[in-house]
Amino acid sequence: MSEKEGFSRQITGEPEGAASMHEIWEALREGAPFSFINLFVLAFGVGIIIDRAWYIWTNYSIDATEFMNRIRKLVQAGNIDRAIRQCEAKAVPLLEVVRSGLTQVNRGEEAVIASMEEKMSEVVPALEKRTGSLWTLANIATLIGLLGTISGLIRAFKAVGTIDDPSQKTALLSAGIAEAMWNTFLGLLIAVIFMVAHLVLHGLTKRHKHEMEKVTMQLENLLTLRRQGG
Repeated sequence: MSEKEGFSRQITGEPEGAASMHEIWEALREGAPFSFINLFVLAFGVGIIIDRAWYIWTNYSIDATEFMNRIRKLVQAGNIDRAIRQCEAKAVPLLEVVRSGLTQVNRGEEAVIASMEEKMSEVVPALEKRTGSLWTLANIATLIGLLGTISGLIRAFKAVGTIDDPSQKTALLSAGIAEAMWNTFLGLLIAVIFMVAHLVLHGLTKRHKHEMEKVTMQLENLLTLRRQGG
């Protein structure tokens, strides 16, 4: 934004927020068309982040340690049916995995293990779904930004080599460099956002997956001790 435009906004009393939005729009326009392509990539990636964050929040907010303590007490007391009903209280993956094992108690250890492994094979892909695509989108955004950078530089150097009028040459050179820099900035900004989101979501996914594996092992050991004690 030029000093003249800034002074004009001060005189007219244009709100600061409106001025910022105008600057963002001008930046996108200067970086077109690649800046708008990257804007679409950003919107798509943000949708994935919101979807994954919401899925993890709604399905993995249960306290696994406290839940397993309740199940342990019920199993040790021989109240398998009541333990199963505890698992049916909420339709979340961890409870479904435990329930799949408890329902096979009377069929032996192998049936319990097989049932929980089968359920794990269903819930883990749903947990990991689309998280890995954020890293791919980060790379795509960087490459699109690079294409915009190259396009802007070509435009700038073309102006230097073909235009004789100094004022026109300066304007085209400035526009080309602005296109190159804005595309570089936008591509890297989107890539950083997606990489950070991927690290966070991947960490949560890994933690909850490990938690389910730990719970299945605890239940297997608990049922084994119960049979030996019985």
